[in-house]
Amino acid sequence: MKIQKCLFLAFLFFYLGTSAQQSNNPLPVAFGDPYVLHDGSGTYYMYGTGGGARQGFSAYSSKDLKSWKAEGQVYFHNNENGWGNGAFWAPEVYKRGDKYYLFYSAQWKYNPTNEKENFRIGVAVSDKPTGPFTDLNSKPLFDPGYPIIDANVLFDRGRVFLYYSRCCYKHPVDSEIAAWAKQKGWYEEVEESWVYGVELKPDFSGTAGEPVLLLRPPVRNEKATEWESRSVTSREANRRWTEGSYIFKHKDLYYMMYSANNFDGQNYAVGYATAKTPLGPFKKSPYNPVLQKNAVVSGTGHNSVAWSADGKTMYCVYHGRTPATGHERLVFIDKMHIDKNGRLVVEGPTVAR
Repeated sequence: MKIQKCLFLAFLFFYLGTSAQQSNNPLPVAFGDPYVLHDGSGTYYMYGTGGGARQGFSAYSSKDLKSWKAEGQVYFHNNENGWGNGAFWAPEVYKRGDKYYLFYSAQWKYNPTNEKENFRIGVAVSDKPTGPFTDLNSKPLFDPGYPIIDANVLFDRGRVFLYYSRCCYKHPVDSEIAAWAKQKGWYEEVEESWVYGVELKPDFSGTAGEPVLLLRPPVRNEKATEWESRSVTSREANRRWTEGSYIFKHKDLYYMMYSANNFDGQNYAVGYATAKTPLGPFKKSPYNPVLQKNAVVSGTGHNSVAWSADGKTMYCVYHGRTPATGHERLVFIDKMHIDKNGRLVVEGPTVAR
């Protein structure tokens, strides 16, 4: 009995400790797809989808990852090289030399076939992390011939790699879950989004190779990957998403975090895969998902990773919702770590107590 009591108290202290580690979750920042840049000067800058920006992106700044100051809108669609006309999503900013580069998704003005989803990825540049950012060119970074979103960039030993998600739009895929949904009379087909990687030219003027398929929803119904099909199995949508990728290197492995399910639903969640090279092949973790809804927080996904100023502590930055905040997406920041066996662990979702 004493042993059971000790175990219970240990669990209770662990739970309260992890719940209190970020005492202000969720942050009062209405961003989806949040991304944090530490520019080396002791200041963090956060960018995201929405947050009051009109046809563009806003930013916040912080010294401690807890208190955030609004910096206003930093990218406007009608800059001199602007090529987008809506759906400005998932901005990420990288410092290279004395310049700041903003990678983002938007609806491309050039749309001769009148596609409902005509998303592409662009790059804009500024002298400051707070903008104003101006597009490098008056067109997207490249055109793979299908809609793409969620740019993420890796700088690795002198090479540059772009990761993105091919949209579900007009991309039906045969799978056991699609056959199951059709047999039940729910959906005639199930569309999927897949994560690709491609090498970029160092000056971001275009690609330096062909895109490589890295991650996709499972073809077979298996217990370890059922979480990636919950938008279909809950009859929420006839789509399975693999999106919002974020890659980083730890020791000799590349870790790619990704989100699955509908960003606008309850089941949005995060998993990860690992590879020995930037373009794979990637193997999904058997411990997925590493971040998903609990009794208070739902819709947890599209994360990025931030590090403490000393580089010792990792943080998972993501969006989610609570009953108290309603359907609007807000930013959460929780600690994360990689254990001695190489397993990635997110210590969340947590909320203020």
